This record gives sequence, structure tokens and C-alpha cells, in this order.
Amino acid sequence: MTNTIDNTVYVAGRWQVGEGESRTITNPSTGEPFVAFRQASPSQVDLAITAARAGFDGDEWRKWTPLDRSEALTRMWKAIDERRAELAELIIDSVGSTRSLTEALQVGGPVDTFRYFAELAARGPAGGWERPLPLHHDPVTTSSILVREPAGVVVALSPYNYPLHNLCWKIGGAIAAGCTLVAMPAPQAAPAVVKMFEVLESAGLPAGVLNLVLGGPEQGEILTRDPRVDIVSFTGSVAVGAAVMAQAASAVHKVILELGGKAANILLPGTDLGRDAILPSLFRFVRNAGQGCGATTRILVHRNDYEGFVDAARPILEGFAVGDPRDPATVVGPLVSAAHRERVEAYIDRAVQGGAKILAGGGRPDLPGFFLNPVLIGNTDNSKEICQEELFGPVAAVLVYDTVDEAIEIANSSRFGLNANVVGRTSEAIEVARRLRVGTVTVNGGGGMRPDAPWGGIGESGVGREMGEDGLNEFFEVKHIQWPVDGVGKPQGLD
Repeated sequence: MTNTIDNTVYVAGRWQVGEGESRTITNPSTGEPFVAFRQASPSQVDLAITAARAGFDGDEWRKWTPLDRSEALTRMWKAIDERRAELAELIIDSVGSTRSLTEALQVGGPVDTFRYFAELAARGPAGGWERPLPLHHDPVTTSSILVREPAGVVVALSPYNYPLHNLCWKIGGAIAAGCTLVAMPAPQAAPAVVKMFEVLESAGLPAGVLNLVLGGPEQGEILTRDPRVDIVSFTGSVAVGAAVMAQAASAVHKVILELGGKAANILLPGTDLGRDAILPSLFRFVRNAGQGCGATTRILVHRNDYEGFVDAARPILEGFAVGDPRDPATVVGPLVSAAHRERVEAYIDRAVQGGAKILAGGGRPDLPGFFLNPVLIGNTDNSKEICQEELFGPVAAVLVYDTVDEAIEIANSSRFGLNANVVGRTSEAIEVARRLRVGTVTVNGGGGMRPDAPWGGIGESGVGREMGEDGLNEFFEVKHIQWPVDGVGKPQGLD
């Protein structure tokens, strides 16, 4: 039986029943309908923007100090932490993430994010909320300060693959900076996001600071074009990101885009091809069934190591458990929809028709839902579609190189520049990392997701950064205030 979400619009601190079109979410693990709801109507989207604008311009939110905002963010992470299990179940049912990933990142990530922004709001950004400049003596001696002020109303458009984690990057930075926000998640993320907003009500934010609408392209275009909005923050595909940027340009909004990736994983010559090196190289492109912009889907191996890598990788990849995301042993869950699975399979078919070979994995398991066995593809080169397009599935290509310079050239030969990994002797790997044109490089697997480090990329991977102090700074405007030290200064250019 399909569940129903009645209240799907949250405006000015009150829940409303959606007045737009009906939508049904399918559980990707079963292929069966899971949740039905009604999207926001255009008038409800307008009300959400009105509430956010009034919330930002009104007196109550302006009176909140950075410490007040820090304490609210602390209440937010604690509230999510208390409801971890409930939120995790909704994510597993609507997105199909494995239990281990859901508990560690899908729900644990928002807790860490809000905790970090609570700490950052309390101590202030680097240089402080106000920063003095040195005296200036031309044409008269003047003093100056730079004042960071919240930018205003933020529209946050978030994806389905990490339904809470990515949205909380936007909410955390906006609240810490003192902005107000209208969130619109991808429809598949709706069940978990609606529940999270119910949880966040306990933080006690003023009416209009946090608002939520559900919808699709029509609702999104209303949000991105409205002149009352100051910042549009979008995470998703390049095609939609380009449309968002074009729409936002009509009102000259600032735009933050976190888009696609085609990350390289470089195994330097002579890398030990034991399980400790192979396993992370494979796991990084099958995690969340490959539905992650940072997935390392181009594996670069030295020619002398190629056969050894393939021989070692095949049994590991084909041993990954594909199936029920609630089973703790499962490594690869489902893709989000039947249509998306067919799209990924079409990429694989075209690659094979063009001469590529499947080195390991492939095919569909005999399961309900939208599962796809992970695939390792060889006998291809970096110019091919399979190596240049983001598939958003558990598929990686193995590419051969002869010199480290060639490996770096291959890695950088992409219109994306989001993420990469380098495996090898640490000092050498770090030198290679410095030459890669991407926003993030992990060396020998790096470590856990750090909320104090920025995430974002170059080229078609996007504009701006999320998380870290760089992410917080995206939500500020900087005001320069200048005055003469002695008396009243004469306007420049006048005798």
C-alpha cells in the first residue's frame, strides 16, 4: 500500500497541504510505489519566497546574534541525531542507499554538518565578522573596515542521491551566515526531507527563516527567476545546472553550482596491487550504486601493472554483494529508477559496440527493483563517451598509461574537475595531486568527509564551494566602510 504525505509545504513556520500536481515515489529496491504526495502550486512557491524575504528583512531574525544562530544549529544537529533511525529508514526506502552508507553518511553527515556550522557561527569566519584595513593616505588619511553581512534569501535546490546530506550543506551555511532559505529537493528525496523539516521545527527558528516546497521544473523556475531571491544554490546535473544559471541570470542572482564529475583514480607505477589498494579503487565507484558526483570512474593503471590489476580486481568486484540495502552485507544497492538503469546500460552497450570489453561484472541480478551489477570496462581510451560522460552508475573504465606525465594529462583531459584519487608512495602521490585540475584530491584513500574542507570543482563541475569556511563565505556580502581619520575628507579629484 502506498503511503501518503499530506503536509508537503512548509512556509513561515506552518505546514500546508500541497496544491499542485500529484506525485508518486517508487521504492527502487522493490519497484513498487512507496509514497504519494502533492507538489506545491505556483502560488505556494510565491508564498514561500515572500516568507523568506519577510523573514530576512524583518526585525526578529536580524536581532539574532551569531551565538544565537550557533545555538539553533546545535539544536538542529541534536534533533537529527535523536531521529537517526527514522530518517535512515526513509532514505533506504526512497533512495536505496545501503544501510552502512545511510547510517554513516546519509544521516551522520547532516549531524556533522550542523555541528560544524554551529562551531563556525560561534567563532566567526577567518578574519572575523568585521576586519579593519590598514590606514590609507591618498589623498587623505582614512581608516576602513570590511563588514561581512548575510547575503539575503537563498534558494536551495538539492539532489536525490544524498537527500539530506547535500541539503544540509546549504542550510547550515545559510543559517550560520544569517540568511533565510527556501528549499526544494528532488522529488525522490521528498519523504526524508519532509521528515527532516518536521524534526528541525524544534530548533525554534523565527518564522520564514526555513521554508520548504516540493516540485519539479515549473516550481524550480519560479524560484530561480524571482527578483526577491539573492542566491541560488543548486546541486545536480550539468544540463539542469546550466538551465538554473540561465534562469537566475534574468534577475542577476548569485549562483552556486555543484554539478557533475568524472573523477580519475591514478595508481602510480609499481603500486602494490594487494587488496588494500584494489578494494578502495573499486569501492569508490560502486558506493551508492555509483550515484555520486565524486565517484572515481576512470581508473588509470600503468601498462606494466594492467593485467595484474584486472586479475586482482575481477574477483573482488564480482564478490560485492548486490541486493537488499537493509542487509548489512550489501555493498551495491539499486539505481534510482528503471529509466536511469536503462540509461546507464545504454552507455555500456554503446561502449562495447565501439570496441570496449567488459573486464568484470555486468548484467542485472535476478532481483525486483532497479539493480545493476557493477561493471569494469577495458580496451577503451579517454576520448570515448564512456570516459567523458558522467553515468551516475556503478561503472568504471580502466585506462592504460606509460608515464606519470601521461597519466596526469589523461586525468586532466575532462570537462569536469571535481575530484580525484592518487595511489602510491605518499610524497610522490602528493606531487601528482598538486598537478591535477580538480577541487579535491585524496591520496591513498584520504580519509573521512571533513565538514571543515570545501567541496566543489572547476569546469563543468560547477561554480563556488560548499562546506568549510569557503562555503560559509558564499553566503556573505562584503561591505567596505571608509572614513577620514581627521575631520572631513575632500572628494577625490577636486582641488
